[in-house]
Amino acid sequence: MAIYLFDFDGTLVDSMPTFIEAFMRVMRKFNIPIAKDLVKTITPLGYKGAAEHLRSLGVPLSTEELLFEVNAFAREAYHERILPKTHVKETLKALRARGDSLNILTASPHGVLDPCLKRNGIYELFDNVWSCEDFATTKADPNIYRMAAERLNAPVQDVIFLDDNYDADKTAKSAGMTVYGVFDASSSDYADAIRAITDRYVTDFSELLED
Repeated sequence: MAIYLFDFDGTLVDSMPTFIEAFMRVMRKFNIPIAKDLVKTITPLGYKGAAEHLRSLGVPLSTEELLFEVNAFAREAYHERILPKTHVKETLKALRARGDSLNILTASPHGVLDPCLKRNGIYELFDNVWSCEDFATTKADPNIYRMAAERLNAPVQDVIFLDDNYDADKTAKSAGMTVYGVFDASSSDYADAIRAITDRYVTDFSELLED
């Protein structure tokens, strides 16, 4: 039995454009320059961490005010429009059928995570659906991966973590997990870098059935 720990945004669902646009529109509102590596920087931080990063760049809002604006923009998309990526749903069902353990660890809060999974008919496929808020830290912290492995009652090296983000993959690897990089258009500029630090790189979800 394999134990999988999946990222959500950009790995299971095609949501990175919404996630990034939610923050970029706030930056544009206050004329804050948008760095080329913004996606790479804020993705592992979660909504609160990303909001705090934007404040450090000069956005003149409190963290709570910034999160209100971001959530107002993103909520409708997660609740009504965002879909699984190609071959995700059928692959998850096949992995589940063969007895693998499926779990999620994401920066997205439960308020958008759970409704999106349920609407797309895949919530019940997972043994655990965790947001970083459940661990009171972010995916930029190596300890979150060790804590997840502990909750899974598994040695950290026996957990296969999948993420499309370079920094999250690198941190999970430093924590001792087996790491599969996942292709997403939002992180395509970092594909080679992700390949270099991960145990495997997945360009289509159905490749997991080759394990």
